[in-house]
Amino acid sequence: MQNQESVIIFDQERAASYDQRFAKLAPLRDALHLSIRFILAELPTEARILCVGVGTGSELIDLAQAFPQWHFTAVEPAAPMLDICRQRAEACGVTSRCTFHEGYLDSLPASPAFAGATCLLVSQFFTQPDERRDFFRQIAARLGSNGYLVSADLASDQSTPAYRSLLEVWVRMLKYSGVPTEEVEKFLAAYGRDVAVLPPREVASIIAASGFDIPVLFLQTLLIHAWYARRAR
Repeated sequence: MQNQESVIIFDQERAASYDQRFAKLAPLRDALHLSIRFILAELPTEARILCVGVGTGSELIDLAQAFPQWHFTAVEPAAPMLDICRQRAEACGVTSRCTFHEGYLDSLPASPAFAGATCLLVSQFFTQPDERRDFFRQIAARLGSNGYLVSADLASDQSTPAYRSLLEVWVRMLKYSGVPTEEVEKFLAAYGRDVAVLPPREVASIIAASGFDIPVLFLQTLLIHAWYARRAR
């Protein structure tokens, strides 16, 4: 995950305001989280869940509240973001079921296999397909037999009229959320350069080539696509 360091830099101020900054888009996030609950609902009562690139911990908090005996390992390289995640977990009373790891996945100590893993808006920052495959292989190696991966990223075929049309709607969404115009322009410039916006079929192919069964696309909210896949037997 080294190449993310130059793309996402969260200081304390930026981390503290992150959730509030996108608060108006909460319904999109909530739709994803609710869908993830349904996908992972068949896991054991005391399942262990790996949250990769957990950020401020939104999916961790949602799953911890929905499944009160699950245990979570939160992996996040940005210390200010992980601090916010820890504070939110404490406020919700779920800290005793959480392990917090500041760093990348390859530095996470060995542990018993996880029943499921979440990876939301993380793998898109690997701009080289082989790096992205290696990242998903690392997740697969941490999962137990038939364990679940839930992954979401920006995805679209940038060569098509459909992408250009959808991008216009995406810009409206960013502006609606309160992102300043100059930052919107920075986001757009990064797509395809610092953020690997690939056709959905290519993302699914990368996941499938990384130790998983063929992924199932279960949700699309504008440019964000979300898949689940089981670790290949």
